[in-house]
Amino acid sequence: MSYQEIIPIEPDKRGGKPCIRRMRITVYDVLGWLAAGMSTEEIIDDFPELTATDIRVCLEFAADREHCLVVSVHAA
Repeated sequence: MSYQEIIPIEPDKRGGKPCIRRMRITVYDVLGWLAAGMSTEEIIDDFPELTATDIRVCLEFAADREHCLVVSVHAA
């Protein structure tokens, strides 16, 4: 399963930010919690609608986005 199936971008939700499974939780929310030191288990305890797969997919999304950014900069 690719992250595109789990993380749609809907222009009318959360200002077009990528949200997880059509919820109002954004990829950036999850990445911020991880960056703050929360574990996957702590995030799921606080937000039981999320799964470990959702969190892993957020990391995959961020890695792919970073790769695309680097490619764009080098192409210019």
